[in-house]
This record gives sequence, C-alpha cells and structure tokens, in this order.
Amino acid sequence: MLRRALLGLLTLTLSLAGVQVLAQAPSTAAVRTVYYDASRAGEFATNFAQAAQIWNSSVSNVRLQAGSPATVVIYVDSGWPRAYVTGLGSGRIYMGRQAVNQGYNRTRIATHEWGHILGLPDNRTGRCSDLMSGSSAPVSCANATPSAAEAARVNQLFAGSAAPVPAGVYAWS
Repeated sequence: MLRRALLGLLTLTLSLAGVQVLAQAPSTAAVRTVYYDASRAGEFATNFAQAAQIWNSSVSNVRLQAGSPATVVIYVDSGWPRAYVTGLGSGRIYMGRQAVNQGYNRTRIATHEWGHILGLPDNRTGRCSDLMSGSSAPVSCANATPSAAEAARVNQLFAGSAAPVPAGVYAWS
C-alpha cells in the first residue's frame, strides 16, 4: 500500500515536471492458502486456531485457514507434540498431552508445530524469544509469536526463494 502511494506520488511529480511516465505498481506474490482440519484436535482445537491467527498476522505469503481440501490434519494423543511434514504446507500435527501435562504452553506448542509445517526446523537455542526453540526454552515460556527471522524465513519459503526443511518427523522433545 505504501509502495503504491509512493509510486503514485513519484508519477505525479514527474508528470508535473513534464516527464511522461508509464509506471506500474510492483506485483506481489500470490498468497498461498493452507487449509487445515482441526476436527480431531480435541480440547486443543482453539489453541491451533489461535496459532494459525498468530502465523497469519506474522507472515504475508501464506495464510492458514480451517477448511478443505485440508493439506494439514491435526490430532491429539498422549505422546509428545510432533509434526509429520510431507511437504511445504502439508502434513500431520499431533498435539501430545505429555508436554501439556509437564506445563508447556498449549498455544506455543501449536504455533511451534505449525512452524514445521511452514518449513522451519527445530532451533534449540533455549531462548523463549525463539518459537522454534521448542522444549529447549523454559517450561514457563509462553511466547507463541515467531521471531522476525522465523517469520522472514517462512515468507521466503512461500515466495519460492528458499528450500524448506526436508519432509520428516519433528518432535517437541
């Protein structure tokens, strides 16, 4: 929006100076929508909806939306939280009650597992400010917002300018 306004101002300025300008606003990459099914997420469905909203407000090249056809299905079980990534924006997430029972923040876990689906690896820095630090951060950590670097990486991935982590299993522990 700001870019278009500046381009319009520049066009007007050059037009007033007698210079003919043929300008077009820069094209923006299409936003990719990743549909998910949280109907099997049990008592954690709200946490995954919150996590999707957090990612949607943090990145611009991808939007997480409940609906179909779902490329991500979210489950709940008694193990550790984990993501089975089958490709960028696709896979299965398991919200494991074991981490919740140990006191880890539900929404942080959900947002972290979404990060794997969006192409991010674990980054065990131990810092609460790093969403992808997962369980290496203190149990008391409630930060569920990706860092600027994590959000930028997801934007790069969905713009097609970077390679995502390979398909596989990424566990919270």
